Amino acid sequence: MLDRRRVLKTLAGLFFAAFGTTAYAAAWEPREQRVTRYRLTPFGWPSGKRLRLAVISDLHVGGLHVPVSRVAEIVATTNALEPDMVLLLGDFVASRTRRASDPPMQDWAAELAQLRAANGVFAILGNHDWWHDPPTQKNRSGPTQVGAALQAAGITVMENQAIRLDSAAGPLWLAGLGDQIAFLPRRRGFPHGVDNLAGTLAQIPEDGVPVIMMAHEPDVFARMPGRVSVTLSGHTHGGQVRLLGWSPIVPSRYGNRYAYGHVHENGRDLVVSAGIGTSQIPIRFGIPPEIVLVELG
Repeated sequence: MLDRRRVLKTLAGLFFAAFGTTAYAAAWEPREQRVTRYRLTPFGWPSGKRLRLAVISDLHVGGLHVPVSRVAEIVATTNALEPDMVLLLGDFVASRTRRASDPPMQDWAAELAQLRAANGVFAILGNHDWWHDPPTQKNRSGPTQVGAALQAAGITVMENQAIRLDSAAGPLWLAGLGDQIAFLPRRRGFPHGVDNLAGTLAQIPEDGVPVIMMAHEPDVFARMPGRVSVTLSGHTHGGQVRLLGWSPIVPSRYGNRYAYGHVHENGRDLVVSAGIGTSQIPIRFGIPPEIVLVELG
């Protein structure tokens, strides 16, 4: 026969364990900041050439855990890594629509303008950056308000564009893909994007020069050609809850296949960042915020 006092102690222990876990996931882990490092040599990468890429994704500035002051801390940590290039992978804002509590875009853009890299700082936009704009601004003919703020701060914003650069590893092509779910359906249907993978790749000749692709959502990697040396993505936040390498909810049609980390598939390489901020539910558990340093070669 069960002892009543023992049962109550067990229930109390379970309650406090659950409460403690929830408190950690809501108040502690989202405020952490780590640097995650990957070293890889993609197929066709020039022998003996090295390149250090600092990747920042999904800041969601204005969210519960990411005030403008934290952006300044992230910038300082990134600059200390002395990267050759800094790549910003989108979702700079937290809200889907403008709120009175949102910090002015020029404030956090001014902090990002302090990023330093020998071969430049480049950005693409994420789905939140498109959704944040009023409906009258959602068109394909001009930059979003987020993109305009970044450009005003001196950061190169790329959308379905490829540019050839002289880098620390020699010549390379840097490509930035438009967001794949930029437009939400008004009634029924699926989100659709401004992405144009074929048009972006058409700008890159078959000259043997390495190609680095920035794509906010990782799903496009399933159809990324081998011509692209490495694809860098964010968006998933690693699922925000991750246990033993598995996340119960991932905002991807492929589930955990492209949820997080370095994916090597059919000779191609993808790195998915867990990002900095949170979305939907302001918690993280088992997947803390991160700045990613990708060392190629």
